[in-house]
Amino acid sequence: MLKYLHVRVKSFRYAAAGLVFLLKSEPHARIHLLATTLVIIVAIALDISRQDWLWLAVAITLVWAFEAVNTAIEHLCDVVSPEHSQSVKRAKDVAAGAVLIAAIGAAIIGLCVFYPHARALF
Repeated sequence: MLKYLHVRVKSFRYAAAGLVFLLKSEPHARIHLLATTLVIIVAIALDISRQDWLWLAVAITLVWAFEAVNTAIEHLCDVVSPEHSQSVKRAKDVAAGAVLIAAIGAAIIGLCVFYPHARALF
């Protein structure tokens, strides 16, 4: 049992190291961190409903997950094919496009959640 727990803790450490690398190496991840922080602060200030929190949590999670996968794909492609390759470029572009899709979806969710509150304030 102790060995099992040790292995699990090590896997969490690897994941945490990956997240630290993501934040240190990717400017877009730092933008996502700022956006995430602002969304959470505004949601707390507006005392949004539980259902709205769930929507925001899904949106934030998807953007972060796609950003992490995009970064992993980019780094793997750079190792597998350090020279320019049109196929590698396409793979990287599609992965970046997936992040963009998630970010646009998150922005739409954010508008749907926050618009009624903003409208009520003004």
